[in-house]
Amino acid sequence: MNRSRLSILIHITGFCLALFAAVVVLTAAAGQAAAQSNTPAAQSQGLPTHLGAVGSTSEMWRAVRHGIQGTTGLPDPKAGTLVQSEGDNLRAFRNGPLSVWGGWVLLAAVVAVALFFAFRGRIRIDAGPSGRTIERFNALERFTHWLTAVSFIVLALTGLNLLYGKIILLPVIGPSAFATMTALGKYAHNYIAFAFMIGVVLMLVLWMRHNIPNLNDLKWLALGGGLFSKGLHPPAGKFNAGQKIIFWAVILGGGSIAFSGICLLFPFEIHPFAGTFAILNLVGFDLPTVLTPLQETQLALLWHGIVALVLIAVVIGHIYIGSLGMEGALDAMTSGQVDVNWAHEHHSIWLDEASAKASGGDD
Repeated sequence: MNRSRLSILIHITGFCLALFAAVVVLTAAAGQAAAQSNTPAAQSQGLPTHLGAVGSTSEMWRAVRHGIQGTTGLPDPKAGTLVQSEGDNLRAFRNGPLSVWGGWVLLAAVVAVALFFAFRGRIRIDAGPSGRTIERFNALERFTHWLTAVSFIVLALTGLNLLYGKIILLPVIGPSAFATMTALGKYAHNYIAFAFMIGVVLMLVLWMRHNIPNLNDLKWLALGGGLFSKGLHPPAGKFNAGQKIIFWAVILGGGSIAFSGICLLFPFEIHPFAGTFAILNLVGFDLPTVLTPLQETQLALLWHGIVALVLIAVVIGHIYIGSLGMEGALDAMTSGQVDVNWAHEHHSIWLDEASAKASGGDD
C-alpha cells in the first residue's frame, strides 16, 4: 500500500471515530432514558403474584435483594445467590454515567482537534522540504507501530459497538444484522486483543529508553512544542514531550486495558481489586476489601470501559497530528524516511545524534 492510500485510510478511520463520538453524545441521553424505562417488572411492579401467594415477606425479599446466599446442587456455587444487586448497579452505571460521560470525552477530543485545525491549520515544514531524507524508524519499529495501531482501532470500534451499538446501530441496520455484526465483533475483540498486547510489549522494549523524561521536555512543554506558533521549534530527541505522553498513555493505559481484558476473558478467576483497594485504604480511602468473584469481574468490566474511552480520546489527537495535522509526520511510519528539514525543526537533537552516528562520529 503506497503512502497516499495509507494516508486516506488513516483519515477515513479518524473521521469514523470522530463521527461515532459525535453521534454517541447526541444519543447517549436517549439511551439512558431507554435503559431506565426497561427496568425489570420485578423491580417496577412488585413481586410476581405466584411468589406472593407462598407467603413471602418484605423482609425475606429485602434480604434476597441484598444478595443473601443459599445452597445449590448446581456445579457453580455462584448460582446460590438468587439476586446479585451489584449487577443492577453495574447496568445503571454503564448505561448512564459511563455512556454519557464517555461520549462527552470522545466529543471533546474531536472538538479540540477541529478547533486546533481551524486556528493553526496544518503544521508545515517552515524551511520547506529539502529533498534529502534520513531514516527515522526501521522496519521492526514500523511493524510494531502498525500492529498496535490497527489492532487498537479494531478493538476501539468493536468495543464502542458493545457500549453504544444498541442505541446507534440497532435502529438503523435492524436486529438480525446487528446481532451478526456484534457477535463477529466480539470474537474479533477477544482475539485481536492479543495482537494489541504483543504490540504494546514491543513498543515498551523498542522505545522505552527514548521516552524517559528529561529537562528538554520541560522546555518543550513550556513552549507548547511550537505547535501553536509558526517558526518556533524547541529542541527534542527522538521523541518530544508530547510523544512521550502518548507513549506512556499507551503503555500504562494499554497495559491496564489488557490486564482488565484478561480478567474478562477468564471471568471469576482473577481478583485484582480487593488487594488494590486494601492498598488504597492505607492512604485514606474507604473501599470494600471483601469482594466476590462476580464483583471482581464487574469492576474489571467498568475499569476496562473507562480506561478504553480515555485512551480512544487520546489516540484521536495522535491520529490527527500524525497524519493530516503535520506535514511530513506520516512518512516516519510509512517509508520510515523523513525529510531532513522536518527532522531539524521537530527533532533537532535526534537529528544531530543520528547524523553523527551515520558519519562515524560515535564509532
